[in-house]
Amino acid sequence: MKRPVPPKRPREGGPVPPKPPGEGGPVPPKPPGEGGCSWPGADELYIHYHDHEWGRPVTDDQRLFEKICLEGFQSGLSWITILRKREHFRRAFKDFEPAVVARFGARDVRRLLNDAGIVRHRGKIESTINNAKRALELADEKGSLAAYFWSWEPPAATRPRRLTRAKLMKMSTTAQSIALSKDLKGRGWTFVGPTTCYAFMQAMGLVNDHVDGCDVRDEIDRARAKFARPR
Repeated sequence: MKRPVPPKRPREGGPVPPKPPGEGGPVPPKPPGEGGCSWPGADELYIHYHDHEWGRPVTDDQRLFEKICLEGFQSGLSWITILRKREHFRRAFKDFEPAVVARFGARDVRRLLNDAGIVRHRGKIESTINNAKRALELADEKGSLAAYFWSWEPPAATRPRRLTRAKLMKMSTTAQSIALSKDLKGRGWTFVGPTTCYAFMQAMGLVNDHVDGCDVRDEIDRARAKFARPR
């Protein structure tokens, strides 16, 4: 029996301020030596993502599934490449609704391989379809993807007391991301290596990796303090 497709719902997290005009264009970079995250550079789209999305706690299953899929597509590429294509990905993958993507077949794979708006990698496309099926199984078992993923939030005692840019550069994986990757692979997920899993954890707010001196770090800490963990 076909699984019913749930109605679309608004993306969680409240309204996000509109992107600045001239998306992707240059803005003045921070003065040399000023503290904070340096990875957004001077790209407006990247800065908007850093300021309004990255590291903010997410519990919406659809957003979580989208992110882990897009992190898989990023493998071997830069995140800004995926971010610039994100709206194309959302249209191509029906807003990453797992129940819809799980029903994609050979015709959909051909359609996606011909879509210049996304990364046309057969292995990653087929992985997304496979992972949608695995996501439905996981949600059935755990109650939600959110409950599962947030169970991998690292204990506060394991986090660095002070996070510098140099320290962050050495944290491409952690014990938790390695364990999460192993568990997902054991459940049949693909393109979910430890580095991919840690990037997912950073973006979805399971950790706060805005470095000391970043204008957003304290705001994220307050959001995480108020955040009700899914169970």
